[in-house]
Amino acid sequence: MRFYTGKLEGKQQLFVGFEKDPFLYKIEDYGMKFADMTELVCTITDEQKARLLNEREGKRAYALDEIQILPPIVRPRQDVVCLGINYSEHAKEASAFSKEAFTKDKPYTIYFSKRVSEAAGDKETIPSYKGLVDSLDYEAELGVVLGRDAKGVKAEDAEKFIFGYTIINDFSARNLQTRHKQWYLGKSLDKLTSIGPCIVTKDEIGNVADLGIRSYVNGELRQNSNTGFMIQTIGGAVEELSEGMTLLAGTLIATGTPAGVGMGFNPPKFLKTGDKVICEIDKIGRLENTIGE
Repeated sequence: MRFYTGKLEGKQQLFVGFEKDPFLYKIEDYGMKFADMTELVCTITDEQKARLLNEREGKRAYALDEIQILPPIVRPRQDVVCLGINYSEHAKEASAFSKEAFTKDKPYTIYFSKRVSEAAGDKETIPSYKGLVDSLDYEAELGVVLGRDAKGVKAEDAEKFIFGYTIINDFSARNLQTRHKQWYLGKSLDKLTSIGPCIVTKDEIGNVADLGIRSYVNGELRQNSNTGFMIQTIGGAVEELSEGMTLLAGTLIATGTPAGVGMGFNPPKFLKTGDKVICEIDKIGRLENTIGE
């Protein structure tokens, strides 16, 4: 099952889609009302999911191009929790770009947060921040969406707390990230988090540790890896984080990016106005953004 936030006839609405069905259906047409995707993720029941699946006959079906697709979660209820340097080959390229800013000298997971006042969605233009940012970069990442509050969760039980998965492009201003010796500012400028195109429920994903993850810039394949190469697993991250903090239902976790980001090339291949970036993850889809002025 795939959940979308979209705008139709000037109104923000929630939609549901299904595997092997090219159309989307308005959730309110089923007599269900949720204020936004976060409320849906936190409160939808198995019975309601079954109704969405089994009662679509006779419902108005919408083609994707009829709807302006927004990020599934437009305003996360907490900062997005991010894992840094979570693929070994990315660790090498990041350290080569700035040893001081990116070298990981201890065998512990790097966690940081990313402020998202409003996420960018599929096909949305990303600001280039000329005069402020001279090294805008892309990072394709698997996003985890929690469906239950998590506190004191063991790794082997983490899946019970997961609602589904999405794609995140963790756009990064490298000059700000390295200048400030920490990553918060360089990751948190407005619209530097793209999410989408939807949230796919975990039952459709299957083995989340074996998904191809790729990115393209202007058609050129830049990143090409697999989630099986993550250093810290999703379950391990949920256990570490929830040991001392409560992760609220609706929380987004960005699980890190593989090698092939712009700063990893010699010379670096940073983004410029007009560039089209596509992030792609098996069983979820494609997330496309263009860099604006």
